[in-house]
Amino acid sequence: MSSDELTFERTIELPDMIAYAGATWDWHRLHYDMSYLRERDLDRPVVDGQVFGAYLAIALREWFGPDAIITGLSLRFRNLVFAGETIRCLGTVTSEVDGRIEVDLRVETITGRIAVAPASATVHLP
Repeated sequence: MSSDELTFERTIELPDMIAYAGATWDWHRLHYDMSYLRERDLDRPVVDGQVFGAYLAIALREWFGPDAIITGLSLRFRNLVFAGETIRCLGTVTSEVDGRIEVDLRVETITGRIAVAPASATVHLP
């Protein structure tokens, strides 16, 4: 595996957020209720912070293949991301020994605002 930075981009639209809320049973009004958001001086729904773990897992499987096994994933949420924004998951392989790969990760918006950092993962390849 190269030490080059790995990238994965995705635009998070409101339907994606609703599907995630349905899957996780997280129906906080911050993620969909415009009147609730306006009362808090927000103009768009806020992406659920947990979704970034899911996007990092998707990115890892895309980078390392469908047989890759993610055995560790750690992340710290730093900034709000809003419906309609495009995020970029970035990864750098820091070590690879006997099929065990350590990856430093972060998630940022395409405008450069850091959403998740620090983050890291351990992936095993069969």
